[in-house]
Amino acid sequence: MSGTVITFYSYKGGVGRSFTLANTAVLLARWGYRVLAVDWDLEAPGLHLYFRPHLSGMPAGGVVDLAHEFVQKIEFPSSHTVRVDVEGGVLDLLAAGKVVDGRLDASYADRLQEIDWEDLYAAGFAEFLEERRAEWIAKYDFVLIDSRTGVSDVARICTAQLPDRLVVVFTANDQNLNEVVDIAHLADQARDRLPYDRPRHQVMPVLSRLDNRMEYERAEEWQQKCAGVVAPLFRNWMVKGVTSEQMLRHLTVPYISYWSFGELLPVVVERPPSPDQISFALETVAAVIAQQFDRTDLLADNRDAYVAAARSRRRKFDLDLLVSSPRKQWRTGTELITELRLLGIKADRSVSGDPEILDQAGDAAEHLCLVVAGELSRWQLTEAERFVRRTLGPDGAQRQMFCLLTRGTDRELLPGFLRNLRHLEFDPGVRPVRVARELHDLIKATPAPEAEPDQEALRDAETALRELPDQLPYPGRFVLVEDTVRGMAGALDDGDMDLLRDRSADLLLLGKPHRNGTGVAVPERLRTEVSALLARIERRITALTN
Repeated sequence: MSGTVITFYSYKGGVGRSFTLANTAVLLARWGYRVLAVDWDLEAPGLHLYFRPHLSGMPAGGVVDLAHEFVQKIEFPSSHTVRVDVEGGVLDLLAAGKVVDGRLDASYADRLQEIDWEDLYAAGFAEFLEERRAEWIAKYDFVLIDSRTGVSDVARICTAQLPDRLVVVFTANDQNLNEVVDIAHLADQARDRLPYDRPRHQVMPVLSRLDNRMEYERAEEWQQKCAGVVAPLFRNWMVKGVTSEQMLRHLTVPYISYWSFGELLPVVVERPPSPDQISFALETVAAVIAQQFDRTDLLADNRDAYVAAARSRRRKFDLDLLVSSPRKQWRTGTELITELRLLGIKADRSVSGDPEILDQAGDAAEHLCLVVAGELSRWQLTEAERFVRRTLGPDGAQRQMFCLLTRGTDRELLPGFLRNLRHLEFDPGVRPVRVARELHDLIKATPAPEAEPDQEALRDAETALRELPDQLPYPGRFVLVEDTVRGMAGALDDGDMDLLRDRSADLLLLGKPHRNGTGVAVPERLRTEVSALLARIERRITALTN
């Protein structure tokens, strides 16, 4: 799939366009996308200054050098890109020109003045740019171009020929607002005259540097005024039912005086950002780009889920399903996981609902199943709430949460956001074979295969071995357990599945704890035998499943 070219444009300078682009580029790269940032503001370049502390080396050339290589008819122009060190993905910079000691080379101004853009286009520069564009979108997911301001020839290259979409950055004053919509129309008219088949622009307006802390009332008035002016820019990409005022609020980058000094990257420092920080707004801008200007209804309803989807788009989950069960339903959870694994579902148990541990662990599974008996435990509620905030998964796929309820559980006692979910019922005393198959069908959208008799016996053995407690009522039972485990191993060696099933039932009975809760620790030697047999059975189950 080819990448997307997005030009960041502003009619006037000093509105934070380069700042917004640089931080957006870092976010997209950190989220796993391949990004190229291009400094095409040739009259006043400076994008390299934002990335200077993170550059693998100083740029040896840039956009101006590409133009000179075209004049010189160099068959294979250099890429002139340098790597920006960002965790997660790939971020490259194509600067305006050669940089020495953090500054543009002394010859840069003269080399720029030598370029006559009209002559270049007459000589076929448009086709040359198309070749460079094709190279970029083949190598990168997003190409972000920092455009010249105004309506110059250079600005037309960036707004008409090269981009698939535009991000127009403006501030709350009439100088910016009077031109923000017209410039998009001019760009469409200019690209209509080009010999390239590209659709009309989708334009995302970004209201920048709005001081809504000190001057709240005036900021509110101007934000409403701006929303009314830019409303036409949303028409060809925003979902109906979402208002321009709602969307512009999400696309407003606030003025924070601390970040107005120098060329800084707050998204590197503010992790994770809170709603009152500038990186919070920058994340939203980056997420709209990552989502290809799509699913704006979700952004209006749940900004955190929208951003989380963009952040995790390229992630692959380790598990299909995480099973969250309270202690009193530990056995049901274990049996459910065993059944799901036999059906080819990668499932495991959730071990903690502590918010800090959950945040550190990230999202291990694509889907979540809550096993509920009577009422939801407090840590299960924490886990469910966190999951809901991240319900949109990679590639736009919807992550699902299921509630597995004991028969008789009052659904009205569930929190409101769980009442409308798909509820499955189970009997605590019956192995959850049926609900495992239902979950399989819901997750995979295909009927589960029928289990073979051998699989039934193996899963019974796995459950019995897993449920052997750490303590037994008295030492004499160790001998019985050891004989039973060895009998199971012998049955497995002989391929006698009926005997294996019988011995597994015996082990379940022997493993029942004493009524008063006292007991003696199981010897390490016996635990080693149990672990070895369990590993053999799991390998056999895997072989049958595959």
